[in-house]
Amino acid sequence: MTTNSTVLISGASVAGPALAHLLHRGGYQVTVVERAPAVRGGGYAVDFRGAAFEVLDELGILAEVREHDTKMRGTTLIDETGAETGLLPAEAFAGELEVPKSDLTRILYRITADDIEYLFDDSIATLTEHEGGVTVEFERGATREFDLVFGADGIYSRVRRLAFGPHEQALHHLGLSGAGFTTDNYLGLDHQGMLQLDGNAAVYLFSAGDPRRLTVSLSFATASPALDRCGRDEQQAAVRAAFADRGWQAPRLLAAMAEAEDFSFASTCQVQLDSWSKGRIALLGDAGYCAAPTAGMGTSQALLGARSLARHLSVADGDHRAAFAAYEAELRPYVTENQIKGREAVAMFGGRTAEG
Repeated sequence: MTTNSTVLISGASVAGPALAHLLHRGGYQVTVVERAPAVRGGGYAVDFRGAAFEVLDELGILAEVREHDTKMRGTTLIDETGAETGLLPAEAFAGELEVPKSDLTRILYRITADDIEYLFDDSIATLTEHEGGVTVEFERGATREFDLVFGADGIYSRVRRLAFGPHEQALHHLGLSGAGFTTDNYLGLDHQGMLQLDGNAAVYLFSAGDPRRLTVSLSFATASPALDRCGRDEQQAAVRAAFADRGWQAPRLLAAMAEAEDFSFASTCQVQLDSWSKGRIALLGDAGYCAAPTAGMGTSQALLGARSLARHLSVADGDHRAAFAAYEAELRPYVTENQIKGREAVAMFGGRTAEG
């Protein structure tokens, strides 16, 4: 058994279970805490590029993931009148392989459920590091001790806020926010997308997994990510204001938004930190270095980060200081490149700035 053998990971989406699986192979006792009551469903499709395929193969799930390929055929560009003006290839949004996020998280949970302790419907309340480990107080469960703690809990990471400081210090808003939901596939899209860009707003529609459903993204320019912390009523009011004068499908989509049971809202932000670790606590995936959804690299970064962190902990024989330094040195150039791409691409969807 390696030193620093008990590990807590916050977040059960992609980065967390991937890291849990790889660390368990290396002899670690791993616990994953997730504030949701069960494995999360829904969400947009996620795509894989480059070396991410190597990680899927190492996890033993590449063939199964390929079975859930959305097989998107491309996205039609639409002008303000609804006329077609061009076609983007499938790779523009779907990468080399695209699957529904719910399928990926279900697969990752299945391969870890027998070996990893999952604490659903709970969250970290406090983190207190001491010479021998980290004392963790949970919102619901009993206080426990761990050798190492990892935050894989998204751009509004609880671990990052507790250990590194307020969200405002790490989040860099790229001038774009948006709503997402599904509605009836009244346009009859078949593994296809439609994108209308109009000034400081964009409508992106597609149908992939379920042919009866149309996935909707309504994005628009914003000055800050403050709406992320607001209630649904205020968020929808902002969306309606941004699209009030838009034609084409906007009126029907705004009506559908009010009825959607799976409404979500998020701003396009990057996470930028001088260091991804602090003592015995480290970050991975969006929690540590989100490149923004416009980069199309979130899932790949999560998987590569998990592999790098697990590998360097193994090589360092449990010396977390050496492992964390090597992990960051290996991955930061890759993340920096992806964050540049994320900033460059945000203007396409109505963001006010592409500067970082």
